[in-house]
Amino acid sequence: MNKRGFLGTGIATALLSARTHAAPRSKPSTARGPTLLTVTGDITRGNRGPLDPALDQLMAKQKLSFERAHAFDFAELTALPKTTIRPTLEYDGKQHQLTGPLLTDVLQAAGADLGARTSLLLRAIDGYGVTLDGADASRMRFIVATHLDEAPMPLGGLGPLWAIFDADRDPEMKSRPLEQRFGLCPWALYHINVQTG
Repeated sequence: MNKRGFLGTGIATALLSARTHAAPRSKPSTARGPTLLTVTGDITRGNRGPLDPALDQLMAKQKLSFERAHAFDFAELTALPKTTIRPTLEYDGKQHQLTGPLLTDVLQAAGADLGARTSLLLRAIDGYGVTLDGADASRMRFIVATHLDEAPMPLGGLGPLWAIFDADRDPEMKSRPLEQRFGLCPWALYHINVQTG
């Protein structure tokens, strides 16, 4: 499989889908701009209807399924309280400033209950996915970064969203080699599934 070709096609499909179809007609999304992040699963504040396999092509190809979701656009994400971290990144070995809302705040805005047995599946646009315990997301202070060094992150780079934490401040992660610290941090994040119990 040509991963680069798949990724390019997936990105184009996602952008087209976001601009032309944010939600099924039965329950339009309240997002004002293109959807960047879709939260599904055990949430109570859905603002869009079920997955439409014809129009939600990227999600359908990645075998997602949901009856309702909370669709976040850039404005909604950046309106949440901001947190700034300065981790050393594996890509250039330099510290960078990343800013965005806490992952827990994003999930609470979608109506997720972040109890002790909450499990999160974070998925990137290329299909890369990681499972994260809700308690770890809180303890490690994961953010949904929207800005890198004070500039919005572009699609095709590490953005537009990146689930990340400050590995320099986490004793367990800091003891690892730099290239092993960010396996739980999908860049180009676009979907989170919340499961409780």
